[in-house]
Amino acid sequence: MKTSVTEMLGIKYPIVQGGMQWVGRTGLVAAVSNAGGLGILTALTQPSPQDLREEIQKTKCLTKNPFGVNLTILPTRNPVPYDEYIDVIIESGIKVIETAGRSPAPFLPKLKAAGVKVIHKATSLKHCLSAEKAGVDIVSVDGFECAGHPGETDIPGLVLLARAAEELTIPFIASGGFANGRGLVAALALGAAGINMGTRFVVTQEAPVHENIKQFIVDSDETDTVLIFRTLRNTGRVLRNPVSEEVIEIENRPGKTDFADIAHLVVGARGREGLETGDINKGLIWAGLVTGLIHDIPTCEELISRMMAEAHSVIKEQLSALSC
Repeated sequence: MKTSVTEMLGIKYPIVQGGMQWVGRTGLVAAVSNAGGLGILTALTQPSPQDLREEIQKTKCLTKNPFGVNLTILPTRNPVPYDEYIDVIIESGIKVIETAGRSPAPFLPKLKAAGVKVIHKATSLKHCLSAEKAGVDIVSVDGFECAGHPGETDIPGLVLLARAAEELTIPFIASGGFANGRGLVAALALGAAGINMGTRFVVTQEAPVHENIKQFIVDSDETDTVLIFRTLRNTGRVLRNPVSEEVIEIENRPGKTDFADIAHLVVGARGREGLETGDINKGLIWAGLVTGLIHDIPTCEELISRMMAEAHSVIKEQLSALSC
């Protein structure tokens, strides 16, 4: 299936694995790329730029197909050496970077000079247009259904993607709510040139996540996510568990909520421990509404092959049968 995104990124299918903290590691990334999609390592999962360099080399040993690196640019208590991570990405020969958070504009001249294609994640049309103006190559348009941070405008993909198609002049991929071939065809119909999947790839055999967490997502449905950090204007979508329920309870108390009130519950170390030990009540479990469409734990090869077969079936058998 050829689209402007497959041509630009050099991949077989228009399916991108989103960069996910603690999850975007060598095994999963190589499996996605070997299956014809674009796997993406998560730079800040690695403790240092040198660790990222080593992870890239490990991944190159497992796949000869293109893969990218995600770099989320956010204000932090401890300064992050973003320039050093960028240098490692370029020096390692990576040709695709997915950025999120703040604008990648300060890094674009260096990336462009090295021939790196930049995908930037945005949750509103305003930010999509800003990313295009800054000079990114592809926008990843995240609808309200997505896991992680869906922004504060609450615009679902059905409308946001259609608006992106009206306004953007560069290719975009659809993110949030995708897990099967039907969703891929729907995204293409709305103007996207591919899709980005996060939660669905968490629930694959190669994902470095405990089986208890994967099964918890399989057993969940589209009603089992909650929105946290709303009072902080940094909305996040996670699965409902005792930790997320306690965060919401604190946020609903009278008076202003400060991050310090909930920091002990949401620190990344707790979430990471839960992913690794399988304790579903240890920390936050980031997942999107797409949990309602996830019913098994396939390999990445099985998942992508199934999705493409379903997509072609929908196009050839259902859509071609429609009379106009």
